[in-house]
Amino acid sequence: GPGPTCVLGIDLGTTSVKAALVTGTERGLQLAQSCSRETQAHGDNLGAAPQGMEQDVQKIIKALNECLVALPQQQLQQVTHVGISGQMHGVVFWKSDKGCKWSESDTGAAFEPDQVSHLVTWQDGRCSPTFLTSLPLPQSHVSLATGFGCATIYWYLQNSPDFLKAYDAAGTIQDYVVAMLCDLKKPLMSIQNAASWGYFNCRNKSWNTDILKKSSFPVHLLPEVGDSGSIAGRTTRAWHGIPKGAKVGIALGDFQCSVYSCLTERTDAVLNISTSAQLTISMPLGFQPPEAPDPSSAVTYFPYFDGDYLAVAASLNGGNVLATFVGMVAQWAQELGFQVQESAIYPRIIQAALAQKHSKLSVHPTIFGERHLPELLASVSSIGASELSLGHVTRALCRGLVENLCSMLPVQHLEEMGVRRILGSGSALARNEVLRQEVERIFPFPVLYGKDVDAAVGAAMVM
Repeated sequence: GPGPTCVLGIDLGTTSVKAALVTGTERGLQLAQSCSRETQAHGDNLGAAPQGMEQDVQKIIKALNECLVALPQQQLQQVTHVGISGQMHGVVFWKSDKGCKWSESDTGAAFEPDQVSHLVTWQDGRCSPTFLTSLPLPQSHVSLATGFGCATIYWYLQNSPDFLKAYDAAGTIQDYVVAMLCDLKKPLMSIQNAASWGYFNCRNKSWNTDILKKSSFPVHLLPEVGDSGSIAGRTTRAWHGIPKGAKVGIALGDFQCSVYSCLTERTDAVLNISTSAQLTISMPLGFQPPEAPDPSSAVTYFPYFDGDYLAVAASLNGGNVLATFVGMVAQWAQELGFQVQESAIYPRIIQAALAQKHSKLSVHPTIFGERHLPELLASVSSIGASELSLGHVTRALCRGLVENLCSMLPVQHLEEMGVRRILGSGSALARNEVLRQEVERIFPFPVLYGKDVDAAVGAAMVM
């Protein structure tokens, strides 16, 4: 007979695409299969603006298609719901009637992007503090920052207005995928992603259209907004064998989905370290964020589900810092006449750090700044002659990443909020034992760890 119905969860991350098949059992939801593919979508030749950070949407969708081809056809044919999450804040533009091209194969239909721009990611730095202060003040509880969708659109409006004229739709990368699957003429965005763009009022669930129109902002590019966890539409084709007519959820924030995959008690705090890093706690039922943000505060309130909010210390510095460090080691080796693959360096530096339990070396790892302190860059201090080994430096770097998060949302505040344990999630934490050791050393709570596919699983669970 037919197998149990499945839910497919997808996460379109900064460095990889993840897919998870979740099935219902007598003991609740269980992860049946998962797959991950690196996108390698960052490119030096994308022609981005100075300090810009763009990704090739073709490569992201190629990785998504590869992920789905790798999952068992028999189970994909049982999928009734698709939940999709992805990197927040970023923006991609497309032509609504020419956003993709579909092709048929033995295993069902697949699409590839057609008239679609690059994805300007959350890591984009083209909007300088001076540029941001020149923009109208949002009516929102979230401070505007570079990399936010609306800020990026303002940048194009002032610096490259003809670019915007080529498109009539915009959204996050996950909104784009939902729009293609359901053939939406107008993109539909969740409150989670809308809040991450700026110029969105979570209290009345609407864009600041009056403020935006006064400064000639192209408001026709703003998606419609729906509740996080609601259905956006149905698949219009048998996508990779997933039946036509399967329900597709409105696209969600990857961070909220990572939290959803593991958060069970209000006394839990969630620590997520993937490309970036976040430490979060649930706010009490009925909490409403302040009408205006405190720009100097390290804590932001993210809309969650069912009107709830999370207090989040959202750091721009996580696994991306370790990746930069590994890239530096590889470059030094190359300059010395040796060729070493970065993939071979990771396990070596972790092994070296595991042999060094302590290091007086102090690394403040904020090479990407922080949204509340964009000018704050990294520093190294307490450098002694006996602390210069690869193991010492890696140990201090991992400790610095955790300490930076802890400085944004201190242990004392967690204790005052009644936190009793830490739930660890995210790819960097899953793959790095040194990071896990530092988490357990710095936080005086029991720590439980999730998996590398947390956001994809969370997106499936919401459905």
